[in-house]
Amino acid sequence: MLSVTNQSQLDTLLAGHPAVLVLYGGRHCGVCQALKPRLQQLLAGQFPQVLACYADCQADSASLCARQGVMALPVVQLWFEGKRFAEFFRVFSLADIQQALERPYAYLFNEQ
Repeated sequence: MLSVTNQSQLDTLLAGHPAVLVLYGGRHCGVCQALKPRLQQLLAGQFPQVLACYADCQADSASLCARQGVMALPVVQLWFEGKRFAEFFRVFSLADIQQALERPYAYLFNEQ
């Protein structure tokens, strides 16, 4: 996952990639650290054109997290064509993220 530390970096990534997943987590968040490799695996296996990013809200990305309204961890945002499409926070499953990705991903990348 690509590390994102500020809003300018995030804006650049969103402008340059049609599909972006951002995981807002923390180095001291056990759920966040367990979720990170599972998200990477999901994207690599089923959604390879989604850019995966990570913001550590307990370190150098704290201002980005505050600006994005992240008040609890973990949070996953899905962005398509620069617009936030979905957001998951605290209690969610990988299946929820997978389901949210399927239709817009297929539409955007013309996969059936």
